[in-house]
Amino acid sequence: MVLTGRAALVALLCVVPIALAPDPAVVFVVLFAALAVAVVVDIALAVSPRGLDLTRSGDTAARLGQSVDSVLSVHHPGRRRFRGRLRDAWPPSAHGAPRTHEVELAAGQRTTLTTTLRPTRRGDLRSALVTARSIGPLGLAGRQTSHRVAGQIRVLPPFLSRKHLPSRLARLRELDGSTPALIRGQGTEFDSLREYVVGDDVRSIDWRATARRADVVVRTWRPERDQRIVIVLDTGRTSAGRVGVDPTAADLGGWPRLDWSMDAALLLAALAARAGDHVDFLAHDGVTRAGVFNASRTELLAQLVAAMAPLQPALVESDPAAMASAIQRRVRRRALVVLLTDLNASALEEGLMEVLPQLAARHHVLIAAVADPRVEVLAAGRDDAAAVYDAAAAERARNDRHALAGRLRRAGVDVVDAPPEELAPALADRYLAMKATGRM
Repeated sequence: MVLTGRAALVALLCVVPIALAPDPAVVFVVLFAALAVAVVVDIALAVSPRGLDLTRSGDTAARLGQSVDSVLSVHHPGRRRFRGRLRDAWPPSAHGAPRTHEVELAAGQRTTLTTTLRPTRRGDLRSALVTARSIGPLGLAGRQTSHRVAGQIRVLPPFLSRKHLPSRLARLRELDGSTPALIRGQGTEFDSLREYVVGDDVRSIDWRATARRADVVVRTWRPERDQRIVIVLDTGRTSAGRVGVDPTAADLGGWPRLDWSMDAALLLAALAARAGDHVDFLAHDGVTRAGVFNASRTELLAQLVAAMAPLQPALVESDPAAMASAIQRRVRRRALVVLLTDLNASALEEGLMEVLPQLAARHHVLIAAVADPRVEVLAAGRDDAAAVYDAAAAERARNDRHALAGRLRRAGVDVVDAPPEELAPALADRYLAMKATGRM
């Protein structure tokens, strides 16, 4: 049973005759009884909402920041007209409109209700219940029930860094020698022979071919293909911190570090796949959360997005030893291991610094970290005493971060430390530089 605003208004209006009556108690009893009878009759005449037949349709996936429609099909098999409203219950982060639909259905009529959702969080959105409320002919009261109509929409990473992909692919083609360039692509894999020109490195002269052709011939090289890249995403507690600005919703705070790392991982994977390398993916904190291995180049991005979508930061310390063991079990040959984590001194000292040497002995390790741009802003503050203290703390945090990056480099680990919006292109540029110099 539900009461409407009209019932409350009628009860409020009844106060006037009660206040003016010579015997308020009698008038109150009479009016209360009349209103109660009217409410009971209205409930009895209201159509039962349990008879409604509800089914879901519409999109089941969307990228973060994009709108998606949830379509609810409503069929009224009863014999009397149904008048009321339906509420499609989605989580608050879905930001749907309208949530409540006014419905009036004749006997046997079918209609569709569309709720437009704009998710503000990545992951799975679930709606288990649809609440139907039937209002009686007097509009005073009605019946209400909830139907279990399961619905799920998977909110995928937005991959905003895809805008950097064309320029990096052009650089890759230049390195590979597929397009004319002033400097031939360097690398370690033999490409072709050509005549020597002034300025060529004499070490690249092919003396056997020179003897056969009676002309000086040099070898040209291209970056090696079929290299293996393992992208490791740290989903531990340090990945939960929000940094930067949320590019999909201006009224909210920044993205978690995990989402910025995902964006950088997608750009690197797309670039490496186009370069002919094999890309594996592993998400790990205390245990392995997701993995993509031996995916074809055409299916790689789709599988990565599907694996990343449900991931959320786990508020636990990551286990670097277990992470290194998972990498070594999966990857036997030498590979480029890209670890997307935070340069957090306490977290690294507790375990990662111990396993990095043995991991770097078998693989080329690169750590990519999201720097907090607010530290740079605080470090420049000099307005008052509080700002000076904030600047001192920010400067110390920045120096500690630089010192930690220096220790990692001395241990044979490459480090890319960049603000959120710059991490993806910086990581792609480092990959191309390694590709060009044959360091993979």
